[in-house]
Amino acid sequence: MKKEEHHDNIYVIDRGLQSTRTMKEFEEKSVKFIIRSKENRKHEEVASFLDENKSQKWEDWTLVKNSKVKLFTGKPILNKRGNIHHREEKVETCFRLIVIKNEKTNKEFWFLTNEFELSAKEIADYYRKRWDIEVFFRFMKQELNLSHLVSLNKNGIEVMVYMTMIASMLLLIYKKSNDLGYKTAKRRIAMELRDMVTAILITFAGGDPAKVFKT
Repeated sequence: MKKEEHHDNIYVIDRGLQSTRTMKEFEEKSVKFIIRSKENRKHEEVASFLDENKSQKWEDWTLVKNSKVKLFTGKPILNKRGNIHHREEKVETCFRLIVIKNEKTNKEFWFLTNEFELSAKEIADYYRKRWDIEVFFRFMKQELNLSHLVSLNKNGIEVMVYMTMIASMLLLIYKKSNDLGYKTAKRRIAMELRDMVTAILITFAGGDPAKVFKT
């Protein structure tokens, strides 16, 4: 992963990435990231950004921790028998740890980032946007049969996503206008589009669509 020129990217990553070394590499390459961390991850607090004079609550969330921290990693060591074991080692690069708690569920969410300019709420909102994106892509896969990307370059992916978004909006409009479920609306709009395209092709070929389709 690299930072694109003239673009202030912030990469929002789930708990699949927990490597302190990778986070350190991101920081060295000036790649901004927000990662959902595992709860109770070992760290050393360098400084706290919590302001006791300001409210630490918004909506259903409470800010529990907002700190500059140093993380630990496992350094591979070769012992006398030739076996590799990992010795815990502190990484001197500083990161930011944000912990928020949902008042309804009492569940905590831990985030690690190298972004120190944004507020804790903005950091949490960035990750919430990732959830919204995942819900949208799940909708595209389940309801629009987007099983794979036909292109792997940036422009190709953008075109495919935009086309799918346009198709999803048309489907939602058709669904609402006809008071149908997703599956029924998807099936009916597909049949109507198929008939319309077929009629256009018949007309271009000099035929009469009325002889093919019952009116």
